[in-house]
Amino acid sequence: MASILALSFSAFLYFFHFGYEPYLLNSILGLYAFYLLLTQNRKTLFFAGFMIGFLWFYWIGYSFIYYDMAWAVPLSALGFALIYGLIFWVVSYPSSPMWRGFMLFLLSLFEPFDFNWLQPELLFVNSYFGIHKWEYVLILFSLSLFVYFKKNPIFLVLLLPALSFSTPQVQELPLNITLYQTDLDQTKKWNPFYVPQTVQKNFDAIDLAIKEHKDLIILPESAFPLFLNMQPDLIEKLKERSEKIAIHTGSLFYENKHNFNASYYFHKRQVLIAKKMILVPFGEYIPLPSFLARPINRAIFDGAVDYLSASKPTDFNILGTKFRNAICYEATCHEMYEDEPKFIIASSNNAWFHPSIQPSLQRLLMQFYATKSNTIILHSANSAGGGIIYP
Repeated sequence: MASILALSFSAFLYFFHFGYEPYLLNSILGLYAFYLLLTQNRKTLFFAGFMIGFLWFYWIGYSFIYYDMAWAVPLSALGFALIYGLIFWVVSYPSSPMWRGFMLFLLSLFEPFDFNWLQPELLFVNSYFGIHKWEYVLILFSLSLFVYFKKNPIFLVLLLPALSFSTPQVQELPLNITLYQTDLDQTKKWNPFYVPQTVQKNFDAIDLAIKEHKDLIILPESAFPLFLNMQPDLIEKLKERSEKIAIHTGSLFYENKHNFNASYYFHKRQVLIAKKMILVPFGEYIPLPSFLARPINRAIFDGAVDYLSASKPTDFNILGTKFRNAICYEATCHEMYEDEPKFIIASSNNAWFHPSIQPSLQRLLMQFYATKSNTIILHSANSAGGGIIYP
């Protein structure tokens, strides 16, 4: 039964990854997964959580390959499986379906180690049920009553208000935009030998967008794999082209002996810089006390210090339209959407996790937040996952 629960809980993700969006099947399997979560014993939920953790996050350790630590990849997958096994074991602690439903609601608010990619409501992104918090509560409440009163179907009527038959609607954008999607292997991206070639391809894409009379070109995260503010010649070339087109690109930023993951916006020879606000846990910083974080940095990142972050989101006014900047992980975090921005420019480098389901999970999360906040996301990515995401 644990495997059936895990597969029901994860099916929507793998359907999407392989190019399918079966709304009816996702709706049925989503409800069935939550029904099983409300009814199965603690042992079953532990093993189901273990499998869910693996099915959703087996790919996270892939980044260790680029630090010559391939041996850590299976350990990472096992670690995430165990963590989510324990999380679902805790969820299963109350035997009452009403209290367990409350635990499942709390799960939607829980972010272990600042990592928020297991959102239970995500099961209904491509379904006939809504994904707002009140709709999730209604689904849990209905199913909890259904179980508590010996499968009395009358309580399933409470599911009706949670039904949503809307689908993302293509809308006209205010600017003529090029989303530059790249496919640069991670083994080459930061290799100094390949950097000149990468930089030249970026300028070729910008020149093509100028020739096509585009208003704005958006390049992926770290499209310029260097500290761009330390390269005056490249800055000048970008300024020259910004006379003809607005340019948004990812790169690194160095200031006062600190490193930042950043986006650069060039227009009419002016340069604005947006520093990343929400860092990737265990990627750009270690979410542990310093006495634990330091040895991990020494062992894995050659003693490099954590990136620093901005204190608030950055908005760019691009040709009269406000766009919020989001770098990769940020675009999947609720903090970026709290004031419901109309447009978000998201940039990613998904080559760290190629090949895997990571770009699909990332895109579903972006769809989740775009729908909830009525935001249009313009996503430029290296490797996979880019495109325009409508609410």
